[in-house]
Amino acid sequence: MDTAARVRATIAELEPTFPAGVEVNFPYDTTPFVKKSIEEVVKTLAEAVVLVFLVMFLFLQSWRATIIPTITVPIVLLGTFGVLSAFGFSINTLTMFAMVLAIGLLVDDAIVVVENVERVMREEGLSPKEATKKSMDQITGALIGIGLVLSAVFIPMAFFPGSTGVIYRQFSITIVSAMALSVLMALTLIPALTSTLLRHEPPRREGSRIGGLFSRFNTGLEWLSSKYQGILGRSLAPKAGARVLGIYAVLLVALGLLFARLPSSFFPEEDQGFFITIVQLPSGASMERTSAVLRQMEGYLLNEEPGVRSTFAVAGFSFAGAGQNQGLMFVQLKDWSERGQRDHAAAIVGRTFGFASQIRDAMVFPILPPAVAELGISAGFDMQLVNVGNLSREDFLQTRNMLLGVAAQDPQLMQVRPNGMEDNAQLHLDIDQHAAAALGVAVPDINSTLAGAWGGMYVNDFVDRGRIKRVMMQGDAPFRMTPEDLGKWHVRNSSGGMVPLTAFTQADWISASPRLERFNGSASFNIQGQGAPNVSSGVAMERMEAAVRQLPPGVGIDWTGMSYEERASGAQAPLLYALSLLVVFLCLAALYESWTIPLAVLVVVPLGLLGAAVAANLRGLSNDVYFQVGLLTTMGLAAKNSILIVEFARHLAEQGKDWAQAAMEAARIRMRPILMTSFAFTFGVLPMAIASGAGSGAQNAIGVGVIGGMMAATILVPLLTPFFFVGINKLVERDWFKRKPAAAEHPGAAE
Repeated sequence: MDTAARVRATIAELEPTFPAGVEVNFPYDTTPFVKKSIEEVVKTLAEAVVLVFLVMFLFLQSWRATIIPTITVPIVLLGTFGVLSAFGFSINTLTMFAMVLAIGLLVDDAIVVVENVERVMREEGLSPKEATKKSMDQITGALIGIGLVLSAVFIPMAFFPGSTGVIYRQFSITIVSAMALSVLMALTLIPALTSTLLRHEPPRREGSRIGGLFSRFNTGLEWLSSKYQGILGRSLAPKAGARVLGIYAVLLVALGLLFARLPSSFFPEEDQGFFITIVQLPSGASMERTSAVLRQMEGYLLNEEPGVRSTFAVAGFSFAGAGQNQGLMFVQLKDWSERGQRDHAAAIVGRTFGFASQIRDAMVFPILPPAVAELGISAGFDMQLVNVGNLSREDFLQTRNMLLGVAAQDPQLMQVRPNGMEDNAQLHLDIDQHAAAALGVAVPDINSTLAGAWGGMYVNDFVDRGRIKRVMMQGDAPFRMTPEDLGKWHVRNSSGGMVPLTAFTQADWISASPRLERFNGSASFNIQGQGAPNVSSGVAMERMEAAVRQLPPGVGIDWTGMSYEERASGAQAPLLYALSLLVVFLCLAALYESWTIPLAVLVVVPLGLLGAAVAANLRGLSNDVYFQVGLLTTMGLAAKNSILIVEFARHLAEQGKDWAQAAMEAARIRMRPILMTSFAFTFGVLPMAIASGAGSGAQNAIGVGVIGGMMAATILVPLLTPFFFVGINKLVERDWFKRKPAAAEHPGAAE
């Protein structure tokens, strides 16, 4: 952002010195998208704070109790910005996304403290100070456990390599810092505030609007609690174990099927405020024909597309190469606030492609830029067709054309094109070095003569009116226009004589590539394209791999750019989930000095992932990097809900209650804070799920997955956590996991 601002300031200073009629235009600038994206995330952050505040007020029903968790928000956010600065991170869309996620997480600990203090004050009639002391004795372990779990989920992300590791690292550092500061506030500042600010408040009058709202809400919550207790009682009945396990198995199977259906991609498609149009004419086409096609495209875009602000066209160059038959156009769109959904960048690109397909003189491909500018030149897939079988140029070219034909017939693919220059006619000079040597002509002299006469050669510099200029030597145009003009040029031999080039050279026309195309040392063709509408890049890559399998032997494929990173991120995701679960298990086992509690917590984590998978399938989203971050968040939140129940159940069991009674009582006590923290987080993330405009693709990918996962974790985790807590502890009591004594295994030995 600073660099772009300084460039614009410098151009503004130079603009008065430009010749008349010259206007300044910035056809390719990614900073407006970055700026607008950050503004949208800041707006989302403010909306999240307001929604979280309203949810807390609805549940706590006290201004004093609501203000206490709210105070932690600016403190923790400022502390998190300080940690990011210490790690050398900047304020960007990734760190701001993490901040939005952290809003819902960082108030959870404070909510747990405030709610439990209020419950103790209400049920036991203690003063705020005494209630705070007793409450902290009950929930300190749970607070530390929640902090450890959420940190353990995200810490492994910080150590992953590659481009995905850069993305993961910013989320990881941001959320872990916010969680650590949140737990610190919950153990220090929040107890001090509750003991000072909380009061025994009289019930609100039923006649008031807010009192009636709270009364209806409490009635509904009590009804929900009674239903919840009834379902728990039936699930913990002695003969209900097989039925509950069957339901759990069905949910796991559904989770696997939903994830199998979920298409993969690297990043969601974004409207970045501009797109690129590549123009390629047949080999040998003149610059005039290329310019005419570019003017035709400009006319359509400026006159027929109201969402287009300006265009900037370049003839003679494109991302495919340089030549008179190549063209490139940058299309700047109007601000996002001036365009509706009909003028979304993808929609304009689709209509432009429809118009361009009617142009017979050229192949025109309007393309969206990649989500990460450093990873390729266009969205979609980026593939290298590699000549691994040492095919001839003609056979390799024919194989490539076969692949393009197969891809053109696939309805799930579109705009599949070779990103390169087609073979064209070239004049090939065959130099007879033996003849040249016999005539006393050295090969370096031949090369320098050809280079200087036909291509131009740098000689030296000279000063002209205070400015340094170059001296270039090149043959005059009439003497380098046709192959016959070679006979007009001579090379000086070793004896000082002049020998014509035709004395030792022979010229003929060939068809060859104008540039050397290699990938990892092998001949290759770069092929780009994308999926059809509503088809992810992962599916498009699978379709291209299937098309390559139909080709004759001798060719292979490699993915490059964003496609390579997409494959790498897909391979890393299962390892990331497994490592996070392992670290969570070890942290909980160390905290509680038991493996039963961590196991009871972890077996319910997949239930949250089920909700995320359902939401993503319903919304038509892909399994991309942002969605994977949302899945990790869901894992931590599902574990958090389970810990709130298991921690209380463990304390009650230590006081003498059996496992079922302890689990039922803990579930009853913790239902309100679970609902409150879950709804606070859900509404905090809601602005991301419904965001539109700049950066909305990434926000939707995170928000939709997290909200779906949170809803499932809120419904299913409290229902199944008591069952697994009771079942695992009963199995341990029966010594099912212990080795029987040797005497019992061999009765004869005891006799």
